[in-house]
Amino acid sequence: MSRTPSENPAGGSASVRTRRLREKARDVLGFEEFRPGQERAMQAVLAGRDTLAVLPSGAGKSAVYQVAGQLVDGPVVIVSPLIALQRDQVERLAELGERAGRAAQLNSSLSAGDQRAALEGLADGTVRFLFLAPEQLTKPEVVDAVRDAGPALFVVDEAHCVSAWGHDFRPDYLRLGQVVEQLGHPTVLALTATAAPPVRAEIVERLSMRDPEVVVAGFDRPEIRLEVDHHADAHGKRAAVLDRAAGEVEAGRGPGIVYSATRKGTVDLADALTERGLRARPYHAGLRKSEREDTQRAWMDDELDVVVATTAFGMGIDKPGTRFVVHAEPADSVDSYYQEIGRAGRDGEPALAVLVYRQEDLGLRRFFAAGAPAEEELQQVAGLVAAAPAAGLDDGVDVRTLREETGRGATPLARDLNLLEQVSAVVLDDEGAAHPAEGAPAPGDAAAAARELAEHHERVDQSRVEMMRGYAETTECRRQYLLGYFGEQLEEPCGNCDTCSAGTSHEQHVGDDTDTPFPPETPVTHTEWGPGVVMRVEDDRVVVLFEEVGYKTLALKAVEANDLLQVRGA
Repeated sequence: MSRTPSENPAGGSASVRTRRLREKARDVLGFEEFRPGQERAMQAVLAGRDTLAVLPSGAGKSAVYQVAGQLVDGPVVIVSPLIALQRDQVERLAELGERAGRAAQLNSSLSAGDQRAALEGLADGTVRFLFLAPEQLTKPEVVDAVRDAGPALFVVDEAHCVSAWGHDFRPDYLRLGQVVEQLGHPTVLALTATAAPPVRAEIVERLSMRDPEVVVAGFDRPEIRLEVDHHADAHGKRAAVLDRAAGEVEAGRGPGIVYSATRKGTVDLADALTERGLRARPYHAGLRKSEREDTQRAWMDDELDVVVATTAFGMGIDKPGTRFVVHAEPADSVDSYYQEIGRAGRDGEPALAVLVYRQEDLGLRRFFAAGAPAEEELQQVAGLVAAAPAAGLDDGVDVRTLREETGRGATPLARDLNLLEQVSAVVLDDEGAAHPAEGAPAPGDAAAAARELAEHHERVDQSRVEMMRGYAETTECRRQYLLGYFGEQLEEPCGNCDTCSAGTSHEQHVGDDTDTPFPPETPVTHTEWGPGVVMRVEDDRVVVLFEEVGYKTLALKAVEANDLLQVRGA
């Protein structure tokens, strides 16, 4: 059971909790004041409330559990999706010394002895914070050990990964709600920087959060200037990417990150920047682990001017002095774009985000977003997994065997397994082997459900690509467009983007909540597309995120003339 405020050892009156909280924040982190949303989230956690905190990149999400975790009666378990991110957080807590409490990590990179020591430390109280990958919680022995330690706080970092609406969905996160119940439902704290209203709702549902406090501090990062450079041909675009990155560094406004959509692109641009005299390296998932780790170390140690990366250089990359982010191609969604540019300016000082845009590049993103697997392929995989117990494969079917049996590549096969896992047909263990799920549907039924789910994801992903196009091609204030995507209205043009500088943004008007029948976050139903949520309102348009088809921009005149939208619950 979750603790009530009266049962919580950090409870007492709100004023007492506030005083203790502020003292601990000052003692542990040196905080003299909190950033928006931090203290409210900490207060909710200490009152025993499940809490979803949506705080902007660089707003100190980890501080919420680092401080509140000192005042709860029991250890703190943090689910984190990347080993590098876990290691970084453990090192940060170690730097704070004994006053922060000992931290340990539990993941597949550790020896069996080190993993055992981490769980023993949790049990005997010498480990205050345990960071682990979600895959670890598929192991009954790990869940049992964590439960027996009596965790007071269960933290889910990068919580958008739990949502199929999120831009970085991970099936391993789907099990966490069940794990919360297996642990006796300690207080749950979910943290993310990017979560539109439907994502928030799904996080709450998937994590079995009870009457949660939802803290949304606002998405705006006003210190980041937003620009889009338009180019008609590939040669001109490449030259512009190099000029922008090199120009920022040469002007003393580095270091920075350049994002490319392909591994080949990262190598090409890094080599070209090196030829210009910059300290640049590529970073992508195809490099050896040692190369990636050394590049990340060099970046954090100020030995590089530029890292040219795919999105593999992502979560947990926290270098406060990053001054610019240049995109050589559009991101796959505004969600991803916002998260990636949010790695600049985390120290609060001015920073720059530039998208170097060629319309044809959207074709690559549409290609990545397209292509649901054939139902026959899904049925074949589901059938092979379902037959595993009868074939004596008690340890499941590993990916290598499935590749040999199906003739499919590793990437499409992983996608098939993820889809089948989402429709409760298979379960993937910590080693990546597939097992039939308890009560799994027949392979044919599982394949049909997985295909339908894949088609739904494809429609949503394609709509996100179109919203990215809208960001690149708008003549409105780019910040208004960006924030509106997440359902946050900025009433006046920001004054810190290229369209504001050019004067075109001042010709547009974003409606306020009083002059429209469909204010942001209004739940609506469309006559054809079903239920959705209003995300943004302008003079003559409304942007709605529909559950079945994703983002759609509708003309208000047509909506009203044909009665296309109805407010749900009205």
